[in-house]
Amino acid sequence: MSGASDRKIVVGRIAGLYGVRGWVKVYSWTSPREAILGYSPWQVKLGGEWRKMPVKAGRKQGKGVVARLEGYGDRNAAAGLLGADIAVSRFQLPETAAGEYYWADLVGLKVVTRDGVELGEVKTLIETGANDVLVVRGERERLIPCLFGDVVVAVDLEHQWMQVDWDPEF
Repeated sequence: MSGASDRKIVVGRIAGLYGVRGWVKVYSWTSPREAILGYSPWQVKLGGEWRKMPVKAGRKQGKGVVARLEGYGDRNAAAGLLGADIAVSRFQLPETAAGEYYWADLVGLKVVTRDGVELGEVKTLIETGANDVLVVRGERERLIPCLFGDVVVAVDLEHQWMQVDWDPEF
């Protein structure tokens, strides 16, 4: 597979050591947190390079997740994984329903108003509790509510753009 389907999506980070048998604590951005365990193999970034690593075992532990990766049988070996990002290929993620998107699919889209005024590019999203917010950077940074059908009126992933109902002066 090539193109957008094999791009890497960062889904977590190795945040600590757990025990003496090579287990690591994982900070997961998946929902629920333990869903990260279902995406084996992981791609772990070590020394600037992505390396495929099968998840040998894993489980929810308290409010977090712990895992043991193939080839890491003791605490000293696992210490080399600390701080490493965990990614999966986009094709490993379940397909979304019509009108649903992963945040990773929206990041990088060009944002234009209904009148064709280009506002910039989606750099990230912020979870606020009430609704997600698009962080759009162009000539300046804008925070735009990610409300589909109201503010976000169209998304075209193939052509990498999003149309919003938004005042460019705001």
